[in-house]
Amino acid sequence: MIPLNELLLFAGAALLMVLTPGPNMVYLISRSISQGRMAGFISLLGVIAGFLVHMLAAATGLTALFLAVPLAYEILRWAGALYLLWLAWQAVRPSARSPFEAQDLPIDSTARLFLMGFLTNALNPKIAVFYLAIFPQFISPQHGSIFLQSVVLGLTQICVSFSINLLIVLSAASIATWFSRNPRWLSVQRYFMGFVLGAFAVRLAFKQRRNA
Repeated sequence: MIPLNELLLFAGAALLMVLTPGPNMVYLISRSISQGRMAGFISLLGVIAGFLVHMLAAATGLTALFLAVPLAYEILRWAGALYLLWLAWQAVRPSARSPFEAQDLPIDSTARLFLMGFLTNALNPKIAVFYLAIFPQFISPQHGSIFLQSVVLGLTQICVSFSINLLIVLSAASIATWFSRNPRWLSVQRYFMGFVLGAFAVRLAFKQRRNA
């Protein structure tokens, strides 16, 4: 199985992804503020269903293919590093917008809330790149079944994302209000996140491929 230190490192990478502003965070915050916590929670369930699609796609063959083809692995490794650097730049660029600036959304039914949460995540390029470019870096044939490793990593990422996003849904209004009264902390959060993402990108770029 995957060594504990590697699993914890992956959990840290998953935590960075969920804390980095993106379509999921913006939608859940806006929905929770516009329509209430229950609407935000139902939308979150749709987001989790989207994660399952990404996880199953990786677990049923993509990861094994990329590990088997050294060139594909190297391309994805560098693509993952460049993508993390791009996220770092998005965090620190002068015109970066806070995800806690809620958007006005219409009142939707329960079914539509779930569907919109699902589509927001299933079509989220940030999550797709995470599963395609970063996910395979933590899998090795030496640790047993690639399918099982993929499922373990996928469930780990889903648990991390669900926990953080649930906190965001439950406290969206309070967090948005606090940040509006303390705008300097938005800059601190942005630059700290940019530094951490940049450091992780450098680590990924110089990471050696595991032998089969």
